[in-house]
Amino acid sequence: MTDRNPIFCAVDTTDPAAAAALASGLAGCVGGLKVGLEFFTALGPEGYRAIAGKGLPIFLDLKFHDIPNTVARAVASISALGPAITTVHAAGGQAMMRAAADAAREAEARTGTPRPKLVGVTVLTSMDGDDLASVGVSGAVGDQVRRLAALARASELDGVVCAPHEIEVVRAECGRDFMLVVPGIRPEGAATGDQKRVMTPAEAVSLGADVIVIGRPITQAPDPAAAARAIAQSLWT
Repeated sequence: MTDRNPIFCAVDTTDPAAAAALASGLAGCVGGLKVGLEFFTALGPEGYRAIAGKGLPIFLDLKFHDIPNTVARAVASISALGPAITTVHAAGGQAMMRAAADAAREAEARTGTPRPKLVGVTVLTSMDGDDLASVGVSGAVGDQVRRLAALARASELDGVVCAPHEIEVVRAECGRDFMLVVPGIRPEGAATGDQKRVMTPAEAVSLGADVIVIGRPITQAPDPAAAARAIAQSLWT
């Protein structure tokens, strides 16, 4: 195992005690935790602080998508909590993403709290080409991901969220210093659930993922810490 663990475990619960226990149990086994809309809507900043206090970096995945001023204010508010990473939808456009990036930098200068890495969500891993077509986006999924990733980089975001099968196309478009946060990760034999574009952890890391998000294969295991350690070990063996 290396010093840097790319696994962020998705905390998909609205039970604060269960979330705190999971955060404590996974310390030293994962690189961080991912907290999403379900958790944050139910438990808010206090719930966030309760698990952030366990010492693991937090990926606060709220996928902001609104007019630029609204997203900028939301990002400024979230930045005060001190997450390591947070998200906006790249489909919100360049003005929105640039406003978000500016707001994060300004919040850091004002408060002294290190700003989160700001990444743009490209195409959700629950969507495929047919889903894109149904909302008026023509062409291959990879082409849409590449376009949105390039727009995110031009908007001064730190990286994007993309499915594992788009890692190579985004790397070619945006370079090695652009952060790739990759959900849709399933160990060999795990159920895919509602994800349509999936890959194993080792495959995603070998292609260049910086952060891999894994939820149910860890959280629903009889021993989440053991499951996380086994997945981490598979990355370097």
